Amino acid sequence: MTNTLHTRFEAALQHLPLVAILRGLTPAEAEPVAQTLYQAGFRLIEVPLNSPDPFTSIASIRQCLPKDALVGAGTVLEAEDVTRLKDIGGELVVMPHADTSVIRAAKALGLISMPGVVTPTEALAALKAGANALKLFPAELVTPAIVKAMRPILPKGTRLFPVGGITPDTMAPFLAVGVSGFGLGSALYSPGLPLTQLARQAECFVAAWKTQHAA
Repeated sequence: MTNTLHTRFEAALQHLPLVAILRGLTPAEAEPVAQTLYQAGFRLIEVPLNSPDPFTSIASIRQCLPKDALVGAGTVLEAEDVTRLKDIGGELVVMPHADTSVIRAAKALGLISMPGVVTPTEALAALKAGANALKLFPAELVTPAIVKAMRPILPKGTRLFPVGGITPDTMAPFLAVGVSGFGLGSALYSPGLPLTQLARQAECFVAAWKTQHAA
């Protein structure tokens, strides 16, 4: 990972460590949705690769947002997709699993990787392969109690992002056990959602983060 991208990633996390997961996004929606989220404070955006024409949407979002935002792909299953993502200017490689070949491909190309893990074995293997942060997925399975139990065996400073079923009201128990941020799916965005409603939901998440993180 280049020093510049590392610095941008750190800055984005400091600004707002919430990853917007835009599953089902179409290219026609990409720019207005991304701009709405950016205006609400989001600086980390992923378009899952099982969305319609995801690489077109990712390229569009990358072009329309300032460089303090990082844009990438979710549901990355193959190393070949990492290369394609790099070619269109993507920066984030988010995975539902911990395939070390995909993590190493992201590291080799200088991209940020956030693989999905459930167990300590997966977490430690992912970090050894070069993961920059860990996606705890599904968060309904990796409960705050499990996160608390895992924390002592993970390297100090490991960033953990619960993903799955997160709402503004479910952040606090995870924050209490030291997670770094969250990935937000259908509670934030769903295909065809009016921009005014997206803005309201984004603002609710941002307000919850600021209130609960400060507590």
